[in-house]
Amino acid sequence: MSRLQGKIAMITGGSSGIGLATAQRFVEEGAYVFITGRRQPELDDAVARIGRNMTAVQGYVSSLDDLDRLYAVVRREKGCIDVLFANAGIMEMQSIDGVDAAHYDKVFDTNVKGLLFSVQKALVLMHDGGSIILNSSIAANRGVSGRSTYSATKAAIRSFALTWTAELQSRGIRVNTLSPGPIDTPIMGLEGLAQEHVDQMKAALIRGIPLGRLGRPEEVAAAALFLACDDSSFIAGIEMCVDGGKAQV
Repeated sequence: MSRLQGKIAMITGGSSGIGLATAQRFVEEGAYVFITGRRQPELDDAVARIGRNMTAVQGYVSSLDDLDRLYAVVRREKGCIDVLFANAGIMEMQSIDGVDAAHYDKVFDTNVKGLLFSVQKALVLMHDGGSIILNSSIAANRGVSGRSTYSATKAAIRSFALTWTAELQSRGIRVNTLSPGPIDTPIMGLEGLAQEHVDQMKAALIRGIPLGRLGRPEEVAAAALFLACDDSSFIAGIEMCVDGGKAQV
């Protein structure tokens, strides 16, 4: 298991869920991984869990100062990046009549602004021929009540991947999109819902998934690994759905 041997990877939102599972898989495959996240205790737990070949830097991707501090650490410790998984994001439900400027700014600043500048600032350190993976969602292509702002941010991410594939072709940098479906991660419990409602939401989601279950973070991590390594060397600009068939059938 050495598909990323000697590679340097950056994962935003790497302290839990999909980001943490991907960090662990990348380390297992030989990479040195930098992760960032908003909460220091979760970052500390991630480092303790993986135990090697990892540096964690606390910060918000929506803060350009925090991103500059993050990449300064990367430059000082390793000097370059081979793989970027722009994974950080938030999901906050709100119907159209309840959307206000604060909600809009919060969701777009993290999911769109944060992702854009995470990529822009990484490019200075990225080797030609590197891999950029953007974490979107099947919500970008489906209408789900109460998620107009969240879904719009994920559609923007898909658009970024198409444009950046064209813009970065001279450097041989591949940009691809991962679009997970319902994945059983801690984010499902962070919407302010009681556990009973979370369980009901999960059951409702499962009924719409052809494979009959929620996905696991490790399954998204496996897809991220494929897009990060040379196994996908002739793949660029795609959207890879990891959704149990939900958006396909």
